[in-house]
Amino acid sequence: MIMRSIFLSIVLIFTFSPSHSQQLLSANGKSIVNENGDTLILRGMGLGGWMLQEGYMLQTAGFANAQHKIEERITDLIGEEATERFYDAWFENHVRKADIDSLKSWGFNSVRLPMHYNLYTLPIEDEPTPGEDTWLDRGFIMTDSLISWCKQNDMYVVLDLHAAPGGQGKDEGISDYDPSKPSLWESDENKRKTVALWKKLAERYVNEDWIAGYDLINEVNWELPGNTDLKNLYLDITHAIREVDNRHIIFIEGNWFANDFTGLTPPWDDNLVYSPHKYWSYNDKATIQWVLDIQNDYDVPLYFGEWGENSNPWFKDAISLFEEYGIGWAVWPMKKIESIAGPLSIVKTDGYQTLLDYWNNGGTKPSAAFAEATLMEITEGLKIEKCYYQKDVIDAMFRLQNSETTRPYTAYNIPGKIEAVNYDMGPVGVAYFDIGIADFRVSSGNFTAWNNGWSYRNDGVDIEVTEDDQNDLGFNVGWMDEGEWLQFTPSTIESGLYDVKVRIASNADGATFSMQVDGADITSHIETPNTRGWQTWQDVIVRDVPLDESDKYIRFSVENSGFNLSSMEWIKTGNLNDVTTDYVSSITLDENNISLSINKRINNTEINKSLFSLSVNGESTSIDEIKISESSDRNMLLSISRDLRSDDDILISYTGSEIQSIDGRNLETFTNRRVRNTIAIVHPIPGKVEAEEYF
Repeated sequence: MIMRSIFLSIVLIFTFSPSHSQQLLSANGKSIVNENGDTLILRGMGLGGWMLQEGYMLQTAGFANAQHKIEERITDLIGEEATERFYDAWFENHVRKADIDSLKSWGFNSVRLPMHYNLYTLPIEDEPTPGEDTWLDRGFIMTDSLISWCKQNDMYVVLDLHAAPGGQGKDEGISDYDPSKPSLWESDENKRKTVALWKKLAERYVNEDWIAGYDLINEVNWELPGNTDLKNLYLDITHAIREVDNRHIIFIEGNWFANDFTGLTPPWDDNLVYSPHKYWSYNDKATIQWVLDIQNDYDVPLYFGEWGENSNPWFKDAISLFEEYGIGWAVWPMKKIESIAGPLSIVKTDGYQTLLDYWNNGGTKPSAAFAEATLMEITEGLKIEKCYYQKDVIDAMFRLQNSETTRPYTAYNIPGKIEAVNYDMGPVGVAYFDIGIADFRVSSGNFTAWNNGWSYRNDGVDIEVTEDDQNDLGFNVGWMDEGEWLQFTPSTIESGLYDVKVRIASNADGATFSMQVDGADITSHIETPNTRGWQTWQDVIVRDVPLDESDKYIRFSVENSGFNLSSMEWIKTGNLNDVTTDYVSSITLDENNISLSINKRINNTEINKSLFSLSVNGESTSIDEIKISESSDRNMLLSISRDLRSDDDILISYTGSEIQSIDGRNLETFTNRRVRNTIAIVHPIPGKVEAEEYF
């Protein structure tokens, strides 16, 4: 292994003046509290990839999952000196004060620092004197800097030993495990060094109140019968820490990726927190009941020190679940190359793809000059100002914890062009609806790609790189299923009549869509052409769509699937009164209520029900009441006493001249317009139930 900036001299121990801010945290019953006794929920970000590179974060997992293998590949291309320069820049740029300032502004109050032991001390194989410890400057200086940045932001730091001496698990990427060398569990000397490292850390940070605590070993994954060896090592570490530091919390993870606490209860320290991890499972009480039992049985706090790698809806629900039970958390991770599932995405350059192609497939070896320039460009791209900020991820984690409202993803006006991928930020079912919204593989047994295109945003909406030469962003919405929809909230809408140029690509027949304003249909079902390719783009012009300046949001709905959507351009062609006031659609809301939409806002405050007639299966049916919808004054709500059934054929007619739109034009009469019947099928028992007729 290359020795990077190693100093063999004795490191001066930096001690921090005791804080008088009463911010030191401790375990108190089921809660983590400060010195005033105030409960604090840790809301943290895991700084994965900084001190310890994991292959999947760099897209090298297929050929180099562990950091030492990544380093070997880099060294083979650019040599040892250039590799050292690469890692110097990596450590310098991956986490800086600007990152911590941003985390604070987004709403986080803590970070979890995944530490690689080799930044603090030498591997046992490299120690000049066996059984002794050479302490290295770099890891301590990086930790000092992080604590300083966090202190300036009133944020806590959880120290997490992510890569223990020798490696604590056979998942190589997590702990930089090298099977050719003795693991943590196969070497008493590695265990001794682990204990010594924690004692050194505790000596250094005993008086630092912005250290939340010590997460002793991350995600052990090793066959340890009864977890006896794990507990014995935990006890040794705890004893060593308590010799020099009785102030800070000790965080304990279970075996098998933090979630097997067999033999690790009851707690052996008065200031101890159990720290499970949670990935790809349902977000309900049942999935965490096993750790709630630990919390309740032993009156101890819980801290989900890792979770993430999922969709925005999953993030929103996970945080809601944790905080319902007063549990702190740290999401994982902050940065990855070309990622949607975190707040910051490192841009993957063309040069880096060239290196990945070579590492994956062989071929002509890139020159050392090219490879070094490419890798240094990646380290420059680590800086937060060079990363792509996934604001929708942060919105799901914080704003949506207290709000079910939407927010525009970006500012745009009508008339104007709206890129389909810029639908509103907000909860599923409010900002958009999509059938697949998260990965629940641990609970369901099946992997689900919530965004099949893995591009641009982290919702359930499927977004891919587009070949549409008229798309300004480079992405389109694809894999659109029947019943899915997207909502858009323009900054301003100019009243008028519009033609809408909808960019469509399709490889299917019979696909249709519709559009709504504030919940009311403003178009009928619009057929899309089969363009003979999912990236063969064509304009579909929807004519004479009226909008009013008081309209709030627009929805684009998939009626029949079979097309991709790139953009909608709203082109003003005239004034509202240039088009007649007409019926658009009607639909059943339930067994006794029907919604009827017209193309403009209604001026009337009351509706005479005698102006309408309704027939069900050819039989005239009386209307009890008609009123304007509270959600949209383009909608009229009809109530009837008769219970409608799923197989009813419902027709509606209007023969009056009293209903006016806001531009003063009378609603045109219409006859026998079919009401879309959405009543759920009711199956009489006894009788035959067809499997496909589920609700």
